[in-house]
Amino acid sequence: MKVAMISLHTSPLEQPGVGDAGGMNVYVINTARQLARRGVEVDIYTRATRPSQGQVVEVEENLRVINIVAGPYEGLAKEELPTQLAAFAGGVLEYVRCREPLTYDVIHSHYWLSGQVGWLLRDLWAAPLIHTAHTLAAVKNAHRSDEDTPESEARRICEQQLVDNADLLVVNTEEETRDLVAHYDADADVVEIIPPGADTELFTPGTDRNTELSRRQLGIPLHAKVVAFVGRLQEFKGPQVLLRAAAELFERDPHRNLRILLCGGVSGASSSDTTYRDLAAELGISRRVRFLGPRPPEELVHVYQAADIVAMPSYNESFGLVAVEAQATGTPVVAARAGGLSIAVADGETGLLVDTHDASDWADALAALLDDDARRSAMGEAAVGHAARFSWAGAAERLESVYERALSEELSGCHQRNAGG
Repeated sequence: MKVAMISLHTSPLEQPGVGDAGGMNVYVINTARQLARRGVEVDIYTRATRPSQGQVVEVEENLRVINIVAGPYEGLAKEELPTQLAAFAGGVLEYVRCREPLTYDVIHSHYWLSGQVGWLLRDLWAAPLIHTAHTLAAVKNAHRSDEDTPESEARRICEQQLVDNADLLVVNTEEETRDLVAHYDADADVVEIIPPGADTELFTPGTDRNTELSRRQLGIPLHAKVVAFVGRLQEFKGPQVLLRAAAELFERDPHRNLRILLCGGVSGASSSDTTYRDLAAELGISRRVRFLGPRPPEELVHVYQAADIVAMPSYNESFGLVAVEAQATGTPVVAARAGGLSIAVADGETGLLVDTHDASDWADALAALLDDDARRSAMGEAAVGHAARFSWAGAAERLESVYERALSEELSGCHQRNAGG
């Protein structure tokens, strides 16, 4: 089987936490690696953002990343990428045409921009289109904070077209299926649920010595309590919620020995390089907050191991890969009861779920674990077993079965295009 994966707006080789790179990058590269190891040939098409990388990157046997020039290498925001859909699609077609007889059995697109290209290629190549949205405009708008910029109606229309036209839709959770049905009138019979995974060989529980070494490397006091946030610094991910909750905790007890780590890069139109530093200063907690740049996985594990708690105050998550990675290291998670986080975190067993984004509620939840060492330790131990339920190998095995289902269902030579949206 040969699969063309489309990941237009962000390369799976980019560092998660930088710009628009995040959980989707982790998902794409890890499922592709595992599919390749099962003997499936995978080509990932993405937009070239620097000439030094070359057109084709051989990642490992059966897996390549193909960089397609579409617009300038730098200076093009994600919001401007719809202007490059034709250029990108043309670049993919040119690459394939010049390498006959290169053909694909299946197309798997990730995110709505890629889906629009995948929809065109599906018609041209007569290959089934599997689409994974990762996030949805209607859901993001329903759950966004008051300060966050709403997603455009143009995006929602494009997503509706993909729901109407893709052969199969892959989601992470049952809740995503319900969202597709409720907001996009999807046929539940064409939706396949495949939970993502975590690299449990890399993200492993830390010993006391690991924790001590990690804290020394990060410059964190050994005897402080540490709450870490890992992800893109944007309103939708909720770092402002954590900062305000921390300020509430310090207001309750000015002598509390607590440090906050924010690990990630700024992303989104509503944030700048100083947004969260300025907020920490405004709240009077700058000396208690450390800003860490995005980390590759082999360094990110030390952030998880250094933390007593990982906080995920997102307004919505299709799943929440950070929660699984943190739990795999034995660190309990306090998360918003939003999207897939209610599956990624076992409430009361491996962490706590918070029903609101109110600073007082978050301060209460964090204090409940920070001030109860025995409970927090027990949750950390349970978290390792919970995280072990999610694996990339298992996700890839199920993805391959979805591809086989798509191939087994007869496709007509001409597709009925539902382009209304």
